[in-house]
Amino acid sequence: MVKIRKPKKENDNILPIENTEALNDTLNKSEEFINNNKNIIYSVLGVIVLLILGFSAFSYFKENQNNTAQEEMFQAVYYFEKDSLVQALNGDGNNYGFLEIIDEYSLSDAANLSKFYAGASYLKLGNYENAIKYLTEFSSSDLLIQARAYSLAGDAYVEISDLENAIYYFKKASNENPNEYFTPNYLLKLALVYEEIGDLNSALDTYEEIIEDFKNSPEYQTSVKNKSRIEGLLL
Repeated sequence: MVKIRKPKKENDNILPIENTEALNDTLNKSEEFINNNKNIIYSVLGVIVLLILGFSAFSYFKENQNNTAQEEMFQAVYYFEKDSLVQALNGDGNNYGFLEIIDEYSLSDAANLSKFYAGASYLKLGNYENAIKYLTEFSSSDLLIQARAYSLAGDAYVEISDLENAIYYFKKASNENPNEYFTPNYLLKLALVYEEIGDLNSALDTYEEIIEDFKNSPEYQTSVKNKSRIEGLLL
């Protein structure tokens, strides 16, 4: 049996071979454009190369700085944990303290963490203005330590009787990654400051939040008692 071959369908997606003259014309125009604008093109390429080299150099410098700063920080943290806060802040003559790490390695993650430790140290020493300065400059993607920094800033503001800012930072602390371990304490601080300024309704709402959401916390019983007391005052 003879097979009848079907004619092949034309493939509309195949591009026709370009005309040689048209191709040459395009190449000539491209070469002419490059020749006429070569200074601009070289300048742009030079800037791109410099940016790439600059970014690479900065990343290398930052990584080295952070490694060195972390080594320097070890002794300062040791002093902090021993409550040798002056040495923790200023160093001991052989090792850097947190303040020197912040100044000398300003681009490092260790310098940023040193701001937290410096702020906490100043708070313990009763230097509330510097405590606020360093705690509010500190910024971390670690939500637990960030919340702690907000809470300590709130404590410092309470000590200087700036209760509006204390409320602001206790709110930030309680809203940062809420959890059963630390959030009830931040909320209790917030409620007590509300009471201090006479905003009993906000204090009541905050105590109720602790009671409803954190029944297993140490702050639960205190909140129950304070809620009952405030309800009596609001009658």
